[in-house]
Amino acid sequence: MDPYTRRLGRLFFLYVLAFFGFIALMAIAERAGLSQRAIGYVFLLAPIAVYAAIGVNSRTSDVTEYYVAGRRVPAVFNGMATAADWMSAASFIGLAGILYFSGFDGLAFVMGWTGGYVLVSLLLAPYLRRFGQFTIPDFFAARYEGNAPRLIAIGIAVIASFVYVVAQIYAVGLVTSRFAGIQFEIGVFVGLAGVLVCSFLGGMRAITWTQVTQYIVRIVAYLVPLVILSSQITQHWLPQFSYGRVLERLGGVEAQLRSDPREGEVKALREVRGERYAAQVQALPGSLELARDAARKRLDELLADPDAHARDIASAQRVLRELPATPVEAARSWSRQSREEYTQAQPLRAQAQPFEGASATETAKARLNFFALVLVLMLGTAGMPHILTRYYTTPGVASARRSVFWSLFFILLLYLAAPAYAVFAKWQVYTHVVGLPIHELPQWVGSWARVGMVRVEDVNGDGVLQLAELSLNPDVIVLALPEIAGLPYVVSGLIAAGGLAAALSTADGLLLTISSALSHDLYYRMINPGASIPRRLVVSKTALLLVAFLAAALASTRPESIVQTVGFAFSIAAAGFFPALVLGFFWVRANKWGALAGMLAGLAITLYYAARTHPFLGGSMEHAWFGIEPIASGVFGVMTGFVVMVVVTLLTPPPPAAVRELVESTRHPAPDEGAT
Repeated sequence: MDPYTRRLGRLFFLYVLAFFGFIALMAIAERAGLSQRAIGYVFLLAPIAVYAAIGVNSRTSDVTEYYVAGRRVPAVFNGMATAADWMSAASFIGLAGILYFSGFDGLAFVMGWTGGYVLVSLLLAPYLRRFGQFTIPDFFAARYEGNAPRLIAIGIAVIASFVYVVAQIYAVGLVTSRFAGIQFEIGVFVGLAGVLVCSFLGGMRAITWTQVTQYIVRIVAYLVPLVILSSQITQHWLPQFSYGRVLERLGGVEAQLRSDPREGEVKALREVRGERYAAQVQALPGSLELARDAARKRLDELLADPDAHARDIASAQRVLRELPATPVEAARSWSRQSREEYTQAQPLRAQAQPFEGASATETAKARLNFFALVLVLMLGTAGMPHILTRYYTTPGVASARRSVFWSLFFILLLYLAAPAYAVFAKWQVYTHVVGLPIHELPQWVGSWARVGMVRVEDVNGDGVLQLAELSLNPDVIVLALPEIAGLPYVVSGLIAAGGLAAALSTADGLLLTISSALSHDLYYRMINPGASIPRRLVVSKTALLLVAFLAAALASTRPESIVQTVGFAFSIAAAGFFPALVLGFFWVRANKWGALAGMLAGLAITLYYAARTHPFLGGSMEHAWFGIEPIASGVFGVMTGFVVMVVVTLLTPPPPAAVRELVESTRHPAPDEGAT
């Protein structure tokens, strides 16, 4: 081990000790009477202060340091930074929630996201490092002869990264609003300041060392509460090996809930309500006027009644106020409510049952979606620009390969624990919450309801909570588990710090990818090749600021769940980049025209399919091909991209000799000595 790596190892070992000391100090403060809000503020602000200090200390005006951290990041630390860049809020906050609701089928995310690193290691990382430029569009410009491929690569990188970063900033707002007690929309922009302070001054250099720090925060935050909960429920300290016992017992609880007649009653009522909302959508615009007239009439009756309760009047006013303003808004709102009612009316699915469906057709469709999603996430991982750029930062080709190994190791520490989170959370909810009187529900239900992540409604009016009357957002499972399990609030603060670190680290990498694409690839390479280094850095930082604020504005509108939004970004990256990247390295005959056609066709098919099927975009699953969900729309784009690229390449002239020599030189990497 070289002296530089040893010095870094000592430094981060001391940081780990200091972090555990900080946790212990906060636990003592809680016992001494420190309020929950104060604990939340400290756990959010103290790590941000550390990240800011690293960002300021790592500031640089050197282009190589700014874009690729000087190409001297040791493999183990690059692996840790890549894991932090990779394990976004979707992994930390959303993955356990998906496993909670989807059970076995949710393992598609684990398999896809980890399997993608096998493709990165075998097909891309060493060859990109041998190529040795700054960005992925740099590769496309060199391999496919000019600025047209670069421009398309810029567009794909910006679109995929922007969709991804919106989900991260949304997670920042979610965490800050719940644990700091501030309004969600304000929390989004408060968290944005934490993102910018890490990436604005030092670029990749600052982001790398911040991400190493953030990885330590998030893995400790993820595992500590899980270990405590495992010891309480199973008397074993290794949740990855003990949750199977709880899963077995959970099957019996699930069987009891399926046979409960009160659950059946609530589900039947939910289905009726879903049908009513669907009928209202079909009857627009007349149904909106009828609903508005009925709400006004109800309010007028209450106002005219001297015995009317103030609470009933306030409720009637809220109903009238919350009615959609236009038929378009009504269609969107009532369609969403109809889907939610139908979802709550579905039969309870077993946590360990794969591909569960009401019929053989539904089971086959679930199986097909599972494998389509695994494929898209694997190929999207191998095409995600903010991850691929990290392999430009290592000292050489062999370091890039080792870096992929360390990345996967650090990722698996979290991914192997996510199923345990889902099982323990479900056990706590099913055995300690469901069946309680509504007025005796624990405090966490009301706390998260105020943030909009939990909803309780006594559908059948019996005063007791049935499972079908409890709506949980998937993103709440990890964040609320310490409160669900009754752990000290300092553990909730630790989870908040981890969730914030997960969102900030990935947002940093994504924003730098977007700003680099706009400043380095678009401005410097295409618009003003003579730009000075200071001007290039000013353009990069300006672009970073503008994109960050635009993403925050969109995130404040509360998009759908974090995992679903991130999954769509992977579809875009898979369809736009993967065929041209792989064929660019492994098929010498691949040419400019094939790459242009393949990238555009793959991206177009993916966006078209998503627009036709995604409810948020006004689509419907009635237009789905083979029942594939919109999150896996990239599967059609990848196939289209490969076919179009091969056909067009064979119909057009081969690339020149210089390009063929470039392919051969990247396909046969030299050892680290002298590698660039």
